[in-house]
Amino acid sequence: MQAPRISLYATLFALCWILTFVINDELVNAAKSKQKTRSIQMRQNSGVISKREDLQDGFSEDTQMDEPGAEEMAGKEKPKGKKTSEEILAAKAKKAAEKEAKAKKPKPTKKPKPPKPTKKPKPPKPTKKPKPPKPTKKPKASKPTTKPTTRETKPTKKSTMEEEEEKLLLELGWDTLFPTVPLKKTETEKPIGPDHDVHSKKDTKTPPSPKEHDPDYWDARHEVPEPDLIPKVKKPATTDDPSIYLPIPEETTTTPRTIAPWYEEYDYADLAAKKLEEELEKARKAKEEKAEKLRKMWEEEEEERRKQTVPYAEPKKCPPLGLESHRVEDDQILASSMSHHGFSALRGRLNMQNSADEEDVYGGAWCADTEEKEHWFQVNARREVEFTGVITQGRNSESHDDFVSSYFVAFSNDSREWTVLHDGYAEWLFYGNVDKDTPVMTEFSYPVVARYIRILPQSWNGSLCMRIEVLGCPLPTNYPTENDVPPTDDLDYRHHNYKEMRQMMKVINEECPNITRIYNIGKSSQGLKMYAMEISDNPGEHETGEPEFRYSAGLHGNEVLGRELLLLLMQFLCKEYNDDNPRVRRLVEGVRIHLVPSLNPDAYELAFEMGSEMGNWALGHWTEEGYDIFQNFPDLNSVLWGAEDRGWVPRIVPNHHIPIPENFLNGSVAVETKAIISWMERTPFVLGANLQGGEKIVTYPFDMQRPPRDTGAVSRGSQSGFEYHHMNEETWARIQRQNEGALRETADENLFRWLAMTYAHSHLTMTENHRGSCHTDDITGGQGIINRASWKPVVGSMNDFSYLHTNCFEISIFLGCDKFPHESELASEWENNREALLAFIEQVHRGIKGVVRDVEGNLLANATVSVEGIKHDVKTAVTGDYWRLLNPGEYRVTARADGYSSQTRLCIVGYDANATPCSFTLTKSNWARIRQIMAQSGKRPRLVTNTPGNTNNRISVESTGAAAAPQNERLRRLRQMRMRKLRMERMKGSTTTTPTMTPTTTTPPPTTTAVPTTESSWFDLWFELDNATTQDYNFEYRIDED
Repeated sequence: MQAPRISLYATLFALCWILTFVINDELVNAAKSKQKTRSIQMRQNSGVISKREDLQDGFSEDTQMDEPGAEEMAGKEKPKGKKTSEEILAAKAKKAAEKEAKAKKPKPTKKPKPPKPTKKPKPPKPTKKPKPPKPTKKPKASKPTTKPTTRETKPTKKSTMEEEEEKLLLELGWDTLFPTVPLKKTETEKPIGPDHDVHSKKDTKTPPSPKEHDPDYWDARHEVPEPDLIPKVKKPATTDDPSIYLPIPEETTTTPRTIAPWYEEYDYADLAAKKLEEELEKARKAKEEKAEKLRKMWEEEEEERRKQTVPYAEPKKCPPLGLESHRVEDDQILASSMSHHGFSALRGRLNMQNSADEEDVYGGAWCADTEEKEHWFQVNARREVEFTGVITQGRNSESHDDFVSSYFVAFSNDSREWTVLHDGYAEWLFYGNVDKDTPVMTEFSYPVVARYIRILPQSWNGSLCMRIEVLGCPLPTNYPTENDVPPTDDLDYRHHNYKEMRQMMKVINEECPNITRIYNIGKSSQGLKMYAMEISDNPGEHETGEPEFRYSAGLHGNEVLGRELLLLLMQFLCKEYNDDNPRVRRLVEGVRIHLVPSLNPDAYELAFEMGSEMGNWALGHWTEEGYDIFQNFPDLNSVLWGAEDRGWVPRIVPNHHIPIPENFLNGSVAVETKAIISWMERTPFVLGANLQGGEKIVTYPFDMQRPPRDTGAVSRGSQSGFEYHHMNEETWARIQRQNEGALRETADENLFRWLAMTYAHSHLTMTENHRGSCHTDDITGGQGIINRASWKPVVGSMNDFSYLHTNCFEISIFLGCDKFPHESELASEWENNREALLAFIEQVHRGIKGVVRDVEGNLLANATVSVEGIKHDVKTAVTGDYWRLLNPGEYRVTARADGYSSQTRLCIVGYDANATPCSFTLTKSNWARIRQIMAQSGKRPRLVTNTPGNTNNRISVESTGAAAAPQNERLRRLRQMRMRKLRMERMKGSTTTTPTMTPTTTTPPPTTTAVPTTESSWFDLWFELDNATTQDYNFEYRIDED
């Protein structure tokens, strides 16, 4: 008994275990089906979910209605929300099947799976045509849909019920919506007979079960593309007719009303999409409007910023700090290294010139030591300034071509932390020079406020050498320093080109027509007139007793400071005269002042076009034809010195008004030079100065170095030579310096030194020797003056020509190191030079002045006025007046004229401001009549010295043709020897007696001191050979002169 029980229990246990396995398998499949359904829903409704959550819920319910497995999920899981129409139909169909079959088997609920092919009609959903079935009425129509399931599960039922179900499907049109149902009906009905059991049905249904073919079977992407499904889906939309609901009494009244809610619900979704698009469009428009507002706001801000930065649209223009003009002191300049002691940082100023031996101590630039790794050139402004740029230049050298081609610029406020100038992307690399002479300006895009600036060279040609100028503006909050001199005169402080200069002179002439006159002294090679302005109480006329004075500038076109100073002097004299300034009125009424601002207008226009700081040292220096006007005058020094060596001065060659050599004006002479010479000859100038640039110094004549004399006579063993051999070194050096100085000195050396010192010491900064000169050490000993021949000798200078050819004493004034200073420096330069300019004009009254006339009161022109002890004479003007510049003292002055007896007076020059009057009245002599008679008879007077045959010691007149040749030759040589001895004695300071002139042809010879026979003169070499013949010079001997 127990054995069957045990087997029964084992069987029941096995069945339970199998049943549990089957149930678990179904639950797993159901979970997989649910997960699959969710994935499909997410793929199909991804677009809608991202737009709106409300639409997602509606669309998800519609998809769940058509998806397979929804009924199982609804049966096994509790509904979380409102059931769909498909779920309601499935539930009612299940209940009806359970009531009809009355079967206790748990599987009939799986039979509704055949309607799963309803997934195929999904593609036509976008056409929105399957809307006619009302969602709320679908549960009523679910009755016929459940009958096919009961027919399949219960084939033992009567055929009448199956036929009714088929008719009902045909009437409702469900056969077209579910095309797969009839196919599966036929397949299941063929093997199924009345004697077939339920288990066989299960076996036939297992192959197409969703558990085995779930992934492929439920793939909508695989089902939709079938071509035969699309037309089948469209049929319900085309054949949709409300009459199909007539057989059903419940739907007769509600069928027409079921369409509107369907379309309204679908339209709501469309409206929601449209509303979403509208909202997106509004958002897009709002975004565009916001962007447009931002763009307009940015444009307005940019416009305001542009308006605020109008002054900085272009690089700010600032003047140079003053490296070239030496306003920047030596201790403000520093460099990383130097290659040689002559190429220190102090040599790095713009336009710095080298010495003759540039390897000595005066190099032409700052040169760095190439062995160093870092190179820099630093300038300390001593206060914060706005740096706007730099100007670079190569090395001044005749044999080297050195310059910097690229560099960086760095700034600092403490000289420790440096900031390299940046262009927004990288450190700003500036390009420098391409040659050694032309300056290159580099302007910063915006000013940089700092105290220190450094130039960091990066590449260079040859050696690392450069000259620099820094551009910078002082800050508005900065106060002037002690050295800043504010201008006190309301003048036009700016540069004037040719047209502006002419206009300025016209304006001054209109303001002061009673004391000014404009005239031109000639034309340049390009046809530009060289204008001059005369300032006097009676312009246009030479007044007797009124001296003539001149200031000239612009001999070199690039030296423009003198030009502007003369224009400022014109304005100053005019305004101060109108304001009754007593000093200016005294100058205007007592001196005839001539001001010529530009003697080389062609070259100035070339320099003015380049502008300040940008022209090199030589640009505009010469005329258009290539002449240096200052050195283009006749060389009268050689004529004078040659005549002095031969003893022809003053009898044969005068020591003043030396005539111009023949054919000089027909040679290589500039047009401007010819005009200046003509201007000098027709105007009796007494004093003058030419204004130049490039140095700060005053030079005086001679400008040419005199060749040394032959010292062979000293080496003959004479007493003088013996004394020289026994001198110590200091005495010998002093004598040599005196001898060398005598080779450069004029007869008025002391007077020239006084005139030069008057200007130099009246200048505010010219005598400051702590900085040295512009290019070398101080060569003036702190005096600011020097003889030009001992500094830089030149041949044929304007100063030497003026001294030897006219009565004018002229000097050269070098106004500053910077030839072309910036406009901002003109005011300070005027303050530095104003007093010096006025004081030098006042020196024209220093000395003596007077008139030479005859006893009848006639004014004698071209009369010679000589001063004892000074071998330089002057001549009277056409009006008979003269001016002789002298230092204070007592002087014996003699006046001579052709046909008149000479007159000597003692004139005393005091320290008064005015010249001492010293006039002469000459009487006529009969020497003119004697010469007239001798010229008619073909004879001339001859001077014969004391000879044994001539015991009366008288001068006899002999015929030049009848005398014997040896005797005449001897007499000529004796006469020349006597004349030279007398001249040598006068030079040694011996006294001579001047005999009283008589109208007779004979006069007693003067008594002179005896000359020792042991002394050998320099001219003794001329008479070594007794048979040597000398040239018979055609000169006239005046009895009244000795």
